[in-house]
Amino acid sequence: MTRKKLKLAFIEKDTARKLAYKNRKNSLLKKVDELTTLCGINACAIIFGPYDPQPEIWPSSSGVQDVLSKFLTTPEFDQRKKMVTQESFLKQRVEKAEKKLRQQLRDNKEKETTMLMFQSLNAGGIVPNDSSVAGLNDLTWMIDKNLREIGRRIESIDSNNNNHQNQNENQVATAQSQEQLQVDPPLPLLPPPPPPPPPTVSDIDEVEMMSRLGWI
Repeated sequence: MTRKKLKLAFIEKDTARKLAYKNRKNSLLKKVDELTTLCGINACAIIFGPYDPQPEIWPSSSGVQDVLSKFLTTPEFDQRKKMVTQESFLKQRVEKAEKKLRQQLRDNKEKETTMLMFQSLNAGGIVPNDSSVAGLNDLTWMIDKNLREIGRRIESIDSNNNNHQNQNENQVATAQSQEQLQVDPPLPLLPPPPPPPPPTVSDIDEVEMMSRLGWI
C-alpha cells in the first residue's frame, strides 16, 4: 500500500498538530543519530517547541558545544559553502517551481499547436481560431519541424534499403563465384619435361672429327 502524499500546510487542529510535532521530533533525532553513526560526522540538534518547557538537545550539552566550537573555528568560506537560510531555501524552491511551470507551458503550447496542425490538415486549410500572429508562427514552426522529421525518416529508410540492396548484390556475386568454381574445376598441373640426355663418348668423337675436317 502506497503512502499518502503529505500536504505541507499548517495543521489547524491543536491535538493533531501536537501529535505531529512529537512524532517528527523523535524521527528527526533518530535520523541525526543514524547520520552520525553511519557517516561518522559531527552533528547536533536543538529543538525548541511550544509544547516543551526546555529546548530538546541532542546528544548532550557538551556534545552541542563541541560541534558549535568546531563550526566556529572553520573558515567562513567553508561555513557558507553549503549553508542556506530560510530566504535562500524558499528562493530556490520558487525558482525550481517557475522553471517547471515554464516547461509545462511550453509542452502545453506544443500540444495545442500539434492539434491545430492536424485539424488544419484534415480540413484542407487553416482552421479558424483565436490564434494571433504568434500563434500562426508557432503553427508554421510545428509544420516545418514535422517536415524535417519526415525528411530524416525518408533518408533513413532509403539508406537502409540501399544497404540491404548492396548486401543482396554481394551475396549473389559470392554465390555465382562459388558456382563457377564448382562447375569449372582448376586444370591439373602437368609435370615438367625430362632433361635432355647427356652426350655419349661416340657423339663427342664424331663432333671433334667433323671439326677437324672443316665440316663445322
